[in-house]
Amino acid sequence: MNDIQHYLRAGLLQLHSLPPLSLYIHLPWCIQKCPYCDFNSHAVQRMVGSVGHSQQGLQQSTQQRYIAALLADLDAALPLVWGRTVHSIFMGGGTPSLFAPEHIADLLSQIRARLRLSAEVEITLEANPGTFERDRFKAFREAGVNRLSVGVQSFNDKHLKALGRVHSSAQAKAALEEAAACFDTFNLDLMYALPNQTMEDLRLDVDTALSFRPPHLSIYHLTIEPNTYFAKYPPPTPDEDTAYAMLDVLTERTTDVGLQRYEVSAFAQEGHRCWHNLNYWQFGDYLGIGAGAHSKLSFAHRIIRQVRTREPLAYMDAALRGDAVTVDEDIKHKELPFEFMLNALRLKDGVPLSYLTGRTGLGVNAIQNALQTAQNKGLMQTLDAQKLQATERGFDLLSDLQELFLPAT
Repeated sequence: MNDIQHYLRAGLLQLHSLPPLSLYIHLPWCIQKCPYCDFNSHAVQRMVGSVGHSQQGLQQSTQQRYIAALLADLDAALPLVWGRTVHSIFMGGGTPSLFAPEHIADLLSQIRARLRLSAEVEITLEANPGTFERDRFKAFREAGVNRLSVGVQSFNDKHLKALGRVHSSAQAKAALEEAAACFDTFNLDLMYALPNQTMEDLRLDVDTALSFRPPHLSIYHLTIEPNTYFAKYPPPTPDEDTAYAMLDVLTERTTDVGLQRYEVSAFAQEGHRCWHNLNYWQFGDYLGIGAGAHSKLSFAHRIIRQVRTREPLAYMDAALRGDAVTVDEDIKHKELPFEFMLNALRLKDGVPLSYLTGRTGLGVNAIQNALQTAQNKGLMQTLDAQKLQATERGFDLLSDLQELFLPAT
């Protein structure tokens, strides 16, 4: 990592204020790797040796060393964010709920000693029902977590098996009951267009999910990502028309129960939108620590991206010697319009036009040609309301819309 003076030197941009700041913490281990997953996750049994029971699958010594590495990583990064307030913390993975609540409590306590947290800081932890046991979620709440995200994906045991999930439908339901009892705000992850999934299967999944009255629901289309098991052995999935019809059912049912779609994959009750993810989509800043974590940080004259060492054991060694960052570079001036619009257009209501200048240092002229093309195609609203916002058609064709803002080659 460069010395702080390197980031403060003169440059092309002129940012008059810095955007809100979030902290992302990557906890990379899972009980097993799902066949569709392209995240930086690693099966416990391969990494440190499983002892069978899911709660004991990640050795205490590994948990302790990884927490120490995270704190060393944070210490090295502190000069880059010194004096700034952190508004959200998100512990993602992997399966963060493999870590014992006492280790999560210690991590959060150490973070509070190092960073200024807002009075209403949102602290999210991702959890899988396969790591659930009675009172475990309550222990995470007592550790300082105030928002839980439960990776259910489906309530159909046949589909869970096809997705390589380690939990059953019964475990998912038990986990959600405890999540609802312990947390005012919790998220439920659901997937659709699953192998051999029918419309009736989908409706049953949605109805079951909504029976738990989740304040927040994340809904993801199963996609076949490169370098995954499913990429090598593609399963039979619904065709594109059926997948669109499934999304229509999901949108209709969630609206009926007061969950409003505010982002491509996110639905929430009033007052329960995920602040951390909103900060991403509004081109806020985030410091990422942990194996393979990404950061995007703003300074007066530049915006930088960083990436940490990806492999967990190598990351721990590197972080503990103060050398976890493998990529540290300015976001190129010509890439900023696409980087900004790639995020902002995911939001149903768009973002204020002022964010473009405030968070990139660019004027509207930097996107004028692409913006005019998007409006001519009926994919974006006009700027009369001083907002950058997709139309309904643009929201449905989001990838096509975002590509209009790619830098010229």
